Amino acid sequence: MYQAIPYSGGARPWLRPAETAAAVAVAVKTETTAEAAPASRAEDEEAAVERAVSESPVVVVGRRACCLSHVVKRLLQGLGVNPAVHEVGDEAALAGLVAPEEAAALPAVFVGGKLLGGLDRLMAVHISGELVPILKKAGALWL
Repeated sequence: MYQAIPYSGGARPWLRPAETAAAVAVAVKTETTAEAAPASRAEDEEAAVERAVSESPVVVVGRRACCLSHVVKRLLQGLGVNPAVHEVGDEAALAGLVAPEEAAALPAVFVGGKLLGGLDRLMAVHISGELVPILKKAGALWL
């Protein structure tokens, strides 16, 4: 049976008297270059995606907490591939990797450093039986 750990000293530090709570000042850090920060974040995301695509045979680029990215990842894992998953804020991170005439929808799947497509293209290639040879050629599967 588990035993409860008693409070030390009987005092509850999280309960402050009202006068002390009002006297506490909160420091807020303001950013002086508010416009430069989003641009540098987008450039950092783009560079990180480029690096991930060049280092891994299979990379899934998707939005944070996106269910479609999860579906892509589970499909590839079911085939025996361990894809690198890179989460981004929006499609701007794909700007340097995808030609302007190609549609860059998230989640985007890169196999062997080249854009395979989104979830619909991945499913179509899988159903037609072409996905396993593509993964073998990229070095992601050793079957």
